[in-house]
Amino acid sequence: MDEVLVGVVVKPHGVKGELKIYPQTHDPMRFKRLREVVLTDGAAKYRFAVKRASVQPGFVYLALDGIESMDEGEKYRGWEVRIDRSEVPPLQEGWYYFELEGLQVYERERFLGTLTKVLETGANDVYLVNGPLGEICVPALKRVVKKVDVPGRRMEVELPPGLMDDES
Repeated sequence: MDEVLVGVVVKPHGVKGELKIYPQTHDPMRFKRLREVVLTDGAAKYRFAVKRASVQPGFVYLALDGIESMDEGEKYRGWEVRIDRSEVPPLQEGWYYFELEGLQVYERERFLGTLTKVLETGANDVYLVNGPLGEICVPALKRVVKKVDVPGRRMEVELPPGLMDDES
C-alpha cells in the first residue's frame, strides 16, 4: 500500500470548506507538517495540497486547496485521510501497525497465515492471522513473537500451548 491512514473526515467545518478530522494516529501534530493528503472512500481517491492545519483536543481541522465551501466539504464526510508512506517518519524501535499487516506468519516452518490486523487490547496488542488453519489471535509478546522481518515480509512465532488445536 502506498498510503497510510491518518484520519477520517467527520464533517465540514465552517463555510469555507475546512474539514473536521478524527485523527487515526498517535501523533496528531503530524498534520501540521503535511503538505499533501489523499482523501479516499475506497473507490475514489483525490490528492489535495494542505493550506492550513490546526490541532485541537481530539480533532484536527484541515483547509485544503480545492475545497472552498461547506457544500464541497460535505462530499468528503466519512472519507479516509491518507498520506504517502514516504511521509511517515521511521520509529526509533518497533514497527508501525501498517508495516506488520500483510506479513506472512510462521511457527517454525508451518505457515499459519497472513497478519491481517493489529488489535489494541490494553494489556498487549493482538495480531489477527488468517490462513489455512482459520483465524488465529496471536498475542504480541516477546515470548510469542520470536522474529519480525518487515523487509522480508515474515514473522516467526512460537504459539503458547492451547492457543489452537494441534491437529495439523
